[in-house]
Amino acid sequence: MNVNITDPIFYNEEKALAHIEASRWPDGEPTCPHCGSTRTRKMGGKTQAGMHLCNDCRDKFTVRTGTVMERSHVPLHKWLLATHLMAASKKGMSAKQMERMLGVTYKTAWFLCHRIREAMDGAAGNAPLGGGNTVVEADETYVGGKQKNRATRTVKPKKAVVALVDREGHARSFHVANVDAKTLRPLIVTNVDRASHLMTDESMVYTLTGREFAGHTSVVHSANEYVRMGGFAHSNTVENFFSIFKRGVIGTYHHMSEAPLGRYCREFDLRYNTRTMNDGERASVILKGMEGKRLTYRRIGQLAA
Repeated sequence: MNVNITDPIFYNEEKALAHIEASRWPDGEPTCPHCGSTRTRKMGGKTQAGMHLCNDCRDKFTVRTGTVMERSHVPLHKWLLATHLMAASKKGMSAKQMERMLGVTYKTAWFLCHRIREAMDGAAGNAPLGGGNTVVEADETYVGGKQKNRATRTVKPKKAVVALVDREGHARSFHVANVDAKTLRPLIVTNVDRASHLMTDESMVYTLTGREFAGHTSVVHSANEYVRMGGFAHSNTVENFFSIFKRGVIGTYHHMSEAPLGRYCREFDLRYNTRTMNDGERASVILKGMEGKRLTYRRIGQLAA
């Protein structure tokens, strides 16, 4: 399904409601998010448009209930447009740009974007990366401007991001407090199938962890070695992922606070993992990912590694 921004779902509230209901309840039977019953009925009247009543638990609900859209006053068609814009923008979409395009306040646009990022978390699958006869590359990068370019010299140090990239499939990135073996080892063994071949640079933080996998090869960047063994030994795939991530930091967001940095990672993961889809299909994946999740304004300030 290829959708563009001229589609009626992006400016007609009734069309938007029908689109989201079709995504959430594809069989046409609304399911109560409170008790799971399908014995429901649609309520009438202008004041209760889109409202359903469960005949079992007697609770009311809408298509927003039990999703990241719950208790939001932003119209559904603007939710769909924001989701489509974030799905279609390879380097991300800033909250200021979203503010101008949706006609909402900056605070609303910022909160809206973070709730969409929450929906992106795991939307493309959470299965371990790699497997037999596959290579998973691991590397780290740092987010933050050069010290010499900063207005003051008391700014916090750069923030570390570690990425795991299956050469034949998905990527998964994380914000970590420290780049050391104690921090990275549980992260790697949890997210990568141990039957995989681990590919890294010469950093010592990967040495012991690499022994737990089917194989471990490293390239020595400090000696200007980037490709070896007939093109097998390299970490260019994960470097490519970081290049897109850094373009988003430099060209779109300019600054990423430490607390929500993990959610920005999920955003770039989702777009990378659905790179073979068109924009409409990617937006549909995000829309399904909204179900069963909530993100309050207070929680955004909590660290999301």
